[in-house]
Amino acid sequence: MKKIPIIMDCDPGHDDAIALVLAFASEKLDVKAVTVTGGNQTLAKTLNNAKKVLSYIGKRPPLAAGADKPMFRELEVAEAVHGESGLDGPILPETDYKEERTFPGGERLPAVDLMRRIILDSPEPITLVPTGPLTNLGILFTAYPEVKKNIARISLMGGGIESGNWSAAAEFNIFVDPEAAEIVFTSGLPIIMSPLDVSHKALMMPGDLDALRKQGGRVSVMVAELVEFFYQYHIAQGFAGAPLHDPCAVAALIAPELFKTAEYHISIETKGKYTTGMTFADRRFWTNAKPNATVCLDIDRPGFIRLIAEACKTYD
Repeated sequence: MKKIPIIMDCDPGHDDAIALVLAFASEKLDVKAVTVTGGNQTLAKTLNNAKKVLSYIGKRPPLAAGADKPMFRELEVAEAVHGESGLDGPILPETDYKEERTFPGGERLPAVDLMRRIILDSPEPITLVPTGPLTNLGILFTAYPEVKKNIARISLMGGGIESGNWSAAAEFNIFVDPEAAEIVFTSGLPIIMSPLDVSHKALMMPGDLDALRKQGGRVSVMVAELVEFFYQYHIAQGFAGAPLHDPCAVAALIAPELFKTAEYHISIETKGKYTTGMTFADRRFWTNAKPNATVCLDIDRPGFIRLIAEACKTYD
């Protein structure tokens, strides 16, 4: 089986961590690099979280830190959701894992430069999998538009068709950097979009959590501890379980049969008083608006949970 070469761009974050677990476990994906941005917490914290998660699961891909703030705004973090560390819950060991460095110099390589190098050097097109604010991609496409010729697609978690979560209109990842999101959605590249409409159905329920703990293994227990913290926040918000947002962007590549999708033209609101960060889907059948995204709208939840549980087993 020919693997899909991908770059994971993330802001760990509980669900980002599980997305990394899922991506590295899959025989269908070849993770060429992991890049990090500020989002769920500050860049220093999300980078540290990425290092600890990757070390814990025994993976050390090329790693680079990216933007510490949005392209034109100040960073807004989700501490209420992910805790002070950005990954509260499991206690993961510290690590000596270092970011990628240039050669022959010793300085750290910025995320956009690592992305550019990997994309342009790849013999086959790369798929980008961003699960945080789209700042790194917005900078990449602005600074190095030539990379688009060797990008196969973007599978992202972000946005909401019916509603938002960080505001009534906007989902967090898009809200944090709507200008970067606009650059991505107008890039002309194929996009698979996993919005809140599907991720709010991708729930890990209490019974699923118990089964994961009973399954045992270091990674299964880590994921269970991640979900337990995430679960407590969402139960207080009225959810029946913990929505695993970011793994949807990975699962859409591994097991697209789990999803029901629709083709929409998505526009990003960057200036609205109440709607900044809104992903506006043109659903009028009588217009000529060309779709720019395949939007995931429903999911086989039991199949999705099995996919994650099986991924955790591979590490044992």
